[in-house]
Amino acid sequence: MSNAPSSPPDAPRDAPAPRTESNGAGEEPIPAELSILPLKDTVVYPGMSVPLVVGRPASRKLVDAVILEERILGLIMQHDATVEEPAPDSLHEVGTAAKIIKLLKFPDGNLRLIVRGMERIRIQRYTATAPYLKARIEVLHDAIRPGLELDALAKNVSNLLQKMFDLMPIVPEEVSAMLLSVEDPGRLADAVAAVFLKDAKRKQEILRTLDVRQRLETITRLLSQEIEVMELGSKIQQEVQDEMGKSQKDYILRQQLKAIQRELGEEDEATILVREFEEKIAAAGMSEEAETEARRELERLKVMPTSAAEYTVARTYLEWMVDLPWSRSTPDNLDVAHARRILDEDHYDLEKIKDRILEYLAVRKLKDDMKGPIICLAGPPGTGKTSLGRSIARAMGREFHRMSLGGVRDEAEIRGHRRTYVGALPGRIIQALRKVKTNNPVIILDEIDKLGADFRGDPSSALLEVLDPQQNDSFTDHYLGVAFDLSRVLFIATANMLDTIPAALRDRMEVLHLAGYTLNEKLQISRRYLVPRQLENHGLTADRLAIRKDALGRLISGYTREAGVRQLERSIGSIVRKVARELVEGEDPERRVVLRAGGVAHYLGPIEFESEIAERTAMPGVATGLAWTAAGGEILFIESARMPGSKTLTLTGQLGDVMKESAQTALSLVRSRSATLGLPTGFFFKSDLHLHVPAGATPKDGPSAGVAMATSLASLLTGRLVRSDMAMTGEITLRGKVLPVGGVKEKVLAAHRAGIRLVILPRRNRKDLDEIPEDVRQHLEFVFADVIEDVWEAALLPAQPGRQRPSSARGSDGGSHATGSSPPALHRSV
Repeated sequence: MSNAPSSPPDAPRDAPAPRTESNGAGEEPIPAELSILPLKDTVVYPGMSVPLVVGRPASRKLVDAVILEERILGLIMQHDATVEEPAPDSLHEVGTAAKIIKLLKFPDGNLRLIVRGMERIRIQRYTATAPYLKARIEVLHDAIRPGLELDALAKNVSNLLQKMFDLMPIVPEEVSAMLLSVEDPGRLADAVAAVFLKDAKRKQEILRTLDVRQRLETITRLLSQEIEVMELGSKIQQEVQDEMGKSQKDYILRQQLKAIQRELGEEDEATILVREFEEKIAAAGMSEEAETEARRELERLKVMPTSAAEYTVARTYLEWMVDLPWSRSTPDNLDVAHARRILDEDHYDLEKIKDRILEYLAVRKLKDDMKGPIICLAGPPGTGKTSLGRSIARAMGREFHRMSLGGVRDEAEIRGHRRTYVGALPGRIIQALRKVKTNNPVIILDEIDKLGADFRGDPSSALLEVLDPQQNDSFTDHYLGVAFDLSRVLFIATANMLDTIPAALRDRMEVLHLAGYTLNEKLQISRRYLVPRQLENHGLTADRLAIRKDALGRLISGYTREAGVRQLERSIGSIVRKVARELVEGEDPERRVVLRAGGVAHYLGPIEFESEIAERTAMPGVATGLAWTAAGGEILFIESARMPGSKTLTLTGQLGDVMKESAQTALSLVRSRSATLGLPTGFFFKSDLHLHVPAGATPKDGPSAGVAMATSLASLLTGRLVRSDMAMTGEITLRGKVLPVGGVKEKVLAAHRAGIRLVILPRRNRKDLDEIPEDVRQHLEFVFADVIEDVWEAALLPAQPGRQRPSSARGSDGGSHATGSSPPALHRSV
């Protein structure tokens, strides 16, 4: 602390110089040197009488010495109240000179003082630290600038005080009288701060502020904030009292109404509601457990006042219980021929799924109490999984409900919330049954592979009971608290991929796979379903617009490349809208548009998809592979390049670990077959090889690209081209064996869509050809390989005379592969 006197930072420059003079009470002078008593979180203002408790030994010595002399001491607040033996640097610079008015000594050694503040003081320098603090001080005086503004501020503070006292009837009368009687503006500000300020640091700021106008402005803000808080609290209190008064009034009126109704022999609303619940419980056909619980809750409702919070909870629970279809069901239409006709009307092909539904109906006809199967339809988007469920419900004469599970993360969505929670409701299964009003509907669990899980639970685990025919006859929703029989519900789940479904849940479902559609199937679907639906949706008829077979073929091959038919339907809808506009704007109102292949570009622009296989495989080192994705099969290119180096294999294209291992295996296999391929023994020691799979933004993994990688490297190193109309799939081993892979049907359909003529498959996948449509097999040639030499013999063209073995292969730019319309998906074998 500086020994030189200085003005507080908030004192005005033109304030009068400090001078020593007597205080206002008794004209008693203040000595230039005072004993300093440190205070904890306490500020004493001039003119204020304050009780203090002195307990520290040094402080007691100070009081004993001062009381024998002039009884005047300096009161300075500590920076940190936890310090028990404060040093000069731990005290504030500005404090108050005060006189001891009264002293009491207690048996515990503590002293009780009553001190009265005299004037503000500033420490100039400390002259002693033991046995207690002493310091040279400077008396500070208020900086007052008389004028209308100062008078107005003082008057405003008095008005705010009066308003505050009106809002605070508990303030002692002597306190309010004292504050309102203060006329000196500076003393008024100090008095208000002493009474209303709770924070010691803010009190210290007021103490060190010499400018009276600034002190009054601070106090004005403080009082305004306090008044605003008090008014808001008073408003809230009044609203609560009004509400309580209204509730009491309502209660009294209800009691009077009940008395009047009893006198008139009428029933009140609560009695009527109880009687209705009793009738509905009796007619609901509940299980014994459910009826017992419902009647127990009804007994609670009878004795509960209608104004109670629990009354609404109990009433809502009973409404759910009586509304559920405990015994209501729709009669099944078990006519197999009728069901077959309905399924064929709504969907083309899908024979395996249709046969499974017809088998279920046939068995139900023989065994009436058979439990409903749990079916999972797995396949690419747009193949008709969800709409198939609606057709099944129509064929069986049942109610239908679709439940989307994509993104569901809360286990309570399936099982419901317990009634202890505010706003609790049953889960979505029970809600669906209440909506369809029957206990044997067809419920579609859409996108079951996209269920999530977080801290709120795992919905897939809750579905284990729902989708288990051995358990779902006693499914217990958390809200109901009693078992409900779900065994008569026909659950049909849909998924794009099975890998994300937990194994335990997948094991409870009968999985039926839907592969992508062939060109002929898409043509039939377009002619039978898509075109008529789009014409009807856009107000046209076949008399106004006819889309020929060749135009549909151009749409399928040139503007869509997908396993399903969603994009195809959108393209047809775009054509129909443009034709509708032409007809409306045209001069001939009876004009009929016939669309052929050559006119498709007029409406949709240039062809979006053209085969680039021949272009990509025009150089050695490029092979065409086949991949499986959640959106169906796709083709992908394997590119390799060679450059001078030292035995480095670089892999790019966002490959997974399994695919990287396949590439390493392919290189080792090619090196081990160097003599068979006519390669120098040490070709790899002076070379670097780079293997790339384009569409680098798409993650890829799985072992089924092993034969394509080995063929790409063999083509690069031998300089022999790979057939441009050929694609392959299969896993390889270090011994050159070609192992079987999954997803063969989807891969073969993708090859057919891309214009491939020859497909190389592992020999052990020959049995999978039975699942491929006959019209596709007629357009493709298949080669079945046992070892890698079988693949190379079929895939590599003879070396062209004059072509030198290249040192590197020119690859593509990697921007997209031949199935560019498909969204990024994970390439992998199943």
